[in-house]
Amino acid sequence: MTTVYCTEGGARLDVFLSDETDISRSHIKKLIDGGSVLIGGVPAFKAGQIVKSGDLVSFEDEAETDGQIIPQDIPLDVLYEDNDIAVINKQRGLVVHPGAGNKSGTLVNALLYKYGSALSCAYGAVRAGIVHRLDKDTTGLMVIAKTDYAHASLGEQFANHTVKKFYHAVLDGNLKSDDGTVDAPIGRDKKNRLKMAVVPDGRKAVTKYQVLERFKNNCYVRFELCTGRTHQIRVHSAYLHHPVSCDPLYGGSALGTKGQLLHSAKLVFEHPRGGRNMEFNAPEPSDFLDILTKLRAKG
Repeated sequence: MTTVYCTEGGARLDVFLSDETDISRSHIKKLIDGGSVLIGGVPAFKAGQIVKSGDLVSFEDEAETDGQIIPQDIPLDVLYEDNDIAVINKQRGLVVHPGAGNKSGTLVNALLYKYGSALSCAYGAVRAGIVHRLDKDTTGLMVIAKTDYAHASLGEQFANHTVKKFYHAVLDGNLKSDDGTVDAPIGRDKKNRLKMAVVPDGRKAVTKYQVLERFKNNCYVRFELCTGRTHQIRVHSAYLHHPVSCDPLYGGSALGTKGQLLHSAKLVFEHPRGGRNMEFNAPEPSDFLDILTKLRAKG
């Protein structure tokens, strides 16, 4: 059983699950029609049902749960851990959880190897410990839930937008303004479901940005996510006609490394027990820093 926490309501059930899981809407509709999708433990039989903030949407998908998730000894850069949480610096190329085409070699496989039963499975083994996601080639900070209590607390913080998330990126070209805000709704791309896009009927998405450094043909930018949509920074950057460099999906130019130059650099949240403020920072990976060095040398 897979469970997804709705952080912001207002979307159709089939659209919400498709966006959150990357499963096609047609397959999601089959699951709904078959009674395999639950909202708060109650079967949902309408694809157009509107989900609300705080809803727990669960579903059983034989295609996803076929076969046991095998723990794998994959190196993890753990920056902090206690009985409730762990904070990791995710490496490039690591998919967060198993899904179609990625049954092994994911962060979840690595977490199950490292923590075993000392890991929250509140939302199912497929997403054991996973509170939020980073794209495969996006590097940087993630908070992991070891207990169901921590998972619920962190999920609520993400839902209420009290978690502060800052990213660093290299963009193609130079943004006109040194700082600004992009407020443009994001939904599934109508022509390519592997992509997201700014669309009129999308879900509200707000991104703040600040240029940290300018180069001849690129800029180094700090982003703050005010919402948490799939591919949000990548989509909003492309919308501004300055895609994230090395991001082939959204038109970023190649600068000598594989995968978008996007890094989760700072994460701030309240600890689930006691509520003390937790702040973490992580430097960009070596390939990202190498490209910055080359850009600075070119002027």
